Amino acid sequence: MKKNLMFLAVAAIGLASCNSGLKKGEGGMLYSIHEDKDGPTIKEGDFVAVNLIAKNDADSVLLNTYDSGQPSPSLVPKPQYKGDIFTALGLLSEGDSATIKLNADTMFKAMGQKPPGFKGKYVIYEIKVAKVISKGKLKDEIFKDRISQYFKTEGDKLKNAEPGKISKYVADKDLKVSKTASGLMYQITKQGSGPKIMQGDTAVINYTGQLLTGKVFDSSIKEVAQKNKIFNPMRPYQAIHIPVGVGAVIPGWDEGVQLLNKGSKATLVIPSKLGYGERGMQPIGPYSPLAFEIELVDIIHPNPNAPKPAMPQMLDAPRAQAAPQQ
Repeated sequence: MKKNLMFLAVAAIGLASCNSGLKKGEGGMLYSIHEDKDGPTIKEGDFVAVNLIAKNDADSVLLNTYDSGQPSPSLVPKPQYKGDIFTALGLLSEGDSATIKLNADTMFKAMGQKPPGFKGKYVIYEIKVAKVISKGKLKDEIFKDRISQYFKTEGDKLKNAEPGKISKYVADKDLKVSKTASGLMYQITKQGSGPKIMQGDTAVINYTGQLLTGKVFDSSIKEVAQKNKIFNPMRPYQAIHIPVGVGAVIPGWDEGVQLLNKGSKATLVIPSKLGYGERGMQPIGPYSPLAFEIELVDIIHPNPNAPKPAMPQMLDAPRAQAAPQQ
């Protein structure tokens, strides 16, 4: 009996230490507000931009908005269940920071599925509220205009910061880059042999792509994907085939690949105008320069004897009407 009581006491102490400093909110949500600024709390329908790091119990990072260099924007929906992450946001205002701890089973049940490979009892969020635009009684047009202005201001900041990010990355990595007229920077790290690949050829490439923060977001190499915890068991890890010079890939790749011959390896530092531009593409944020390690494994030349595909017959396209004379 005493042993049982001792076990329960130890378990209670362990549970208390796991949730040390956290308060209990709706639906079993646990939270701690670290910075509590003045201002209205976030409400359903408001626009928010938050920086957050989501982890499991073992500190394995599930999501980190700091990697993309910008907070995650959202219109605040109605909570899916009592004590979800949107319930937690309702405790915060602009400038606040908090730790939010949610039961994983309850959370993923509401979402419809648990991410493959997820382990742990909780999902833990470290949140910093960067911006709140309250909907309140604002007319939709004014509300949308304020959100658009926020995106423009943030976009201008990212755009103006891009040259400095590129210069710092090149210096920190001690790269000896050459720069093309378009702004592409490259360093041949291993020289191949034979003629360079040309437009119309197909490039067979192994690659690893990363943000200039060092975060690897994609790779054709299984070991690299596993090391950087982006491995997808549904994906075949092998060299990819890219038709060259026909706009099948981002401009920085199209130009960079044509600098190589078979067997070459290179580092490409690609400004956003040659990448994903002002819009970005998850997990790549707007105005994000990128770095790629690429290897031109093989060159496949077009077969000159292959039959040319028949050109489809097309109706005349409508002509644009001339502007009326004033």
